[in-house]
Amino acid sequence: MAGTAFALILGGTILGAIVRSRLPEHHLTGDSKEVIRLATALVATLTALVLALLFAATRASFEHTSASVSRLATDISELDDVLEEYGPEGTAIRKQLRNEIGPLIDTIWRDDAAAAGRAVAARPKHNSRALYMLRDLQPKTPAQASLHTRALQIATDIQQTRLGLLAQPPDSVSTPFMVVLVLWMVFLFTTFSMSAKPNPTLAIVLFVCILSASGAIYLILELGLPFGGLMQVSNDSLREALTPI
Repeated sequence: MAGTAFALILGGTILGAIVRSRLPEHHLTGDSKEVIRLATALVATLTALVLALLFAATRASFEHTSASVSRLATDISELDDVLEEYGPEGTAIRKQLRNEIGPLIDTIWRDDAAAAGRAVAARPKHNSRALYMLRDLQPKTPAQASLHTRALQIATDIQQTRLGLLAQPPDSVSTPFMVVLVLWMVFLFTTFSMSAKPNPTLAIVLFVCILSASGAIYLILELGLPFGGLMQVSNDSLREALTPI
């Protein structure tokens, strides 16, 4: 999408330069120039507003997702500590937790799993085997009863966080917003190139501006893909949440 935006904006800029060379001079001076300036300012303001809103929204969503992953890793680690304190009866559940970490990561980071050639279920299971085992655990002492209650609370939090992550759309950026934004940018740069006669300095400045605009779109799109792309949320915290028994 960012590459397409770059090509469209660059094409609009070149088109504007061509149109400039063929338009009569009075079309770009006097009252016409003032109207073009006002129209450009209006579209530029709208473009800046939409860019700011999209960036703020995708950044907030990305940070929320990152926090959810960190919370998930923390809860899994805490659950393991509680089960270790529970005693030997919790060892089987702790081993099951370790067996489920890899599949859990693959169900969330599907692109990475596909790239590594690991098959991922189209519809992940809503509950884990470890949760069922935990529910079947029978405390024998008041201390174990207290730890069992705490473990169930943590397991419920883990399940809610996991389902929240799985329910996220693969791309949180609105396509209509991006299409309109790119069209506005094409209009702006077409108008910019029509406003002055082509020269090397103008060409360099406009090219750098096109790169900057395309870079902003790329950044927004990357933030909208928390589990894919170059800026995805790291899963290292989950992989390192549990040490070998």
